[in-house]
Amino acid sequence: MAIVSQMPDILGDRQSGQDVRTQNVMACQAVANIVKSSLGPVGLDKMLVDDIGDVTITNDGATILKMLEVEHPAAKVLVELAELQDREVGDGTTSVVIVAAEFLKRANDLVRNKIHPTSIISGYRLAMREACKYVDEKLAIKVEKLGKDSLVNCAKTSMSSKLIGNDSDFFANLAVDAVQAVKTTNARGEVKYPIKGINILKAHGKSARDSYLLNGYALNTGRAAQGMPSRVAPAKIACLDFNLQKTKMQMGIQVLVSDPRELEKIRQRESDITKERIDKILKAGANVVLTSKGIDDMSLKYFVEAGAIAVRRVRKEDLRHIAKATGATVVTTFADMEGEETYDSSFLGHADEVLEERISDDDVILVKGTKNTSAVSLILRGANDYMLDEMERSLHDALSIVKRTLESNTVVAGGGAVEAALSVYLENLATTLGSREQLAIAEFAESLLIIPKVLAVNAAKDATDLVAKLRAYHHAAQTKADKQHLSSMGLDLSKGAIRNNLEAGVIEPAMSKVKIIQFATEAAITILRIDDMIKLIKDEQDNEG
Repeated sequence: MAIVSQMPDILGDRQSGQDVRTQNVMACQAVANIVKSSLGPVGLDKMLVDDIGDVTITNDGATILKMLEVEHPAAKVLVELAELQDREVGDGTTSVVIVAAEFLKRANDLVRNKIHPTSIISGYRLAMREACKYVDEKLAIKVEKLGKDSLVNCAKTSMSSKLIGNDSDFFANLAVDAVQAVKTTNARGEVKYPIKGINILKAHGKSARDSYLLNGYALNTGRAAQGMPSRVAPAKIACLDFNLQKTKMQMGIQVLVSDPRELEKIRQRESDITKERIDKILKAGANVVLTSKGIDDMSLKYFVEAGAIAVRRVRKEDLRHIAKATGATVVTTFADMEGEETYDSSFLGHADEVLEERISDDDVILVKGTKNTSAVSLILRGANDYMLDEMERSLHDALSIVKRTLESNTVVAGGGAVEAALSVYLENLATTLGSREQLAIAEFAESLLIIPKVLAVNAAKDATDLVAKLRAYHHAAQTKADKQHLSSMGLDLSKGAIRNNLEAGVIEPAMSKVKIIQFATEAAITILRIDDMIKLIKDEQDNEG
């Protein structure tokens, strides 16, 4: 009797075991190699051209990976990893990808040497916990000890690899001032710095050093009509999310007209409905009306007569921020519970003044002296679009870093200092363990050295020599009681030497480093667990059917 296999034929390729692992690691290495050369103060930029010919020139890891269309499923994990780091911390996107790829490469070597992936995973997890604990307990330094300069230095470190690195003194101060301007305290008494309240406007012309900080939230649009006043103070702001155009009947509503003379009345009523709505807003006391939709020219005259500023086509995001800053409510419909249309004055937001200014060739509306949270705008100037876009990305990273430093209050030395210290510490830890995780932890420790190595290589310095010296310093710092101050030793990439980066002002928030280690380990473990890949082929007959 023949036994018929119950397993249906898989329409697709199936690869399992070592082949898949090697393939995944190769794909991740390829992704990491793309961003590798952009790490560090002398990192190079990438030029990305998309399918319609738009050019992006950037140094930001998350942006580079977002623009690449990555096909390989394992490599996609790294792209998501960079996005996660960007969301959680805002900077360190390049580092996290490089570290994760190195973890994978080392783990793959161990698997080849007949060590089970489960042992490697538990070793990596243990190493990650120990590393994060060591950063918090031994390497992190409270910001109070370093003073205000530490914020500027954090911003400068974040910008060092970017396009605006040469003017980092100027931009770091801008970033710190901007973040401190939006300080708020929430209901629980925690101090928060919502950097979304910092609006970045890009204007052509002049040089990068002519960028400045404006007190007030700037909108990249002008007044809807020239007859409106260019300044209103004090301002009562209505934020709307619907059209102020001639009202049209909804789809599916039929109006049957028996008498053609009535047609004109219907038209008249349509424009009257809008007029009534505008009257309701103005009666509530509004003298500034912002809407995310359109206002037609018929309706503009009512605002001009009332001496109010109306702005149309405001970005939804800007509308939300202004509503939050001024205490306004974004209204999406006038209908109330009774089915009538009303607009209550409690929906209005308050600001000291709203005015229109001209920046380069564009008119912008400024909302100043907002009631709840203070809002500020960074006006960036620069030669061309590519430069302005890259300046915006660099400033976003710097603002995020300053925010993290202020909220977590702890910093660590940069320039490979943390990675070298952790590498030495974990190697010593591995030798004390008698379990099979020992090898995985040793490889984890080795992998962390990829950061100082890449930093040195990108700076055209001798990586082998510098990393060896760096490790010697950190070994001394951890074994000799009188040498503990050496734990901040990192690379000086302009001179190609080792220096105390804490004194040199190359510092980063401790949170950034901890998250890099956590996220990179998690991503590496996710990919390491895979030992079977089944790719399904689309069934042609189904499609025809």
